[in-house]
Amino acid sequence: MTAPEFSRPERIDTIGEGEREISVTATESERAALAERFGLKAIERLEGVFRVRRDVGGIVARGNVRASVVQSCVVTDDALPVTVDEPVALRFVAEDEAEADEIELDEDALDTMGFDGAAIDLGEAAAETMALALDPFPRGPNAAAVLREAGVISEEEAKPLGALAGLKAQLEKRQS
Repeated sequence: MTAPEFSRPERIDTIGEGEREISVTATESERAALAERFGLKAIERLEGVFRVRRDVGGIVARGNVRASVVQSCVVTDDALPVTVDEPVALRFVAEDEAEADEIELDEDALDTMGFDGAAIDLGEAAAETMALALDPFPRGPNAAAVLREAGVISEEEAKPLGALAGLKAQLEKRQS
């Protein structure tokens, strides 16, 4: 398995009993490689600030990921600048534990990421957090007009009542 484009491993033997703040920032080449992986036009900034500490269940990382990216409109391919400011709450667990049976999580539960037992990767955590925060089907301001011009109907027009309304009008014409 190849290393992630934006890898910032933090050895677990350097994480003490108290909380420690760790910041990670992607370089220009790392951002370019991540943009390619995630199908983005560009990633202009990607950084994460994590407060890391040991926990009975593994290593806990809380913090925030900030990014400036350029997505493509799924209809027009126009460039759409997007700002990400996403809170992070992760528990890193050894990979053999991460593959255990699913458990019911409460609302305070942390997202889980596996690690090899020697180091957690805060760069990959930041990259995945950024990617998950993005709209998977972004539409720009011109998308609706382009779709309408191409003959694509809106969701409201596609609703069953919209189709029945047309049928009702046809029946009324026949009756008159």
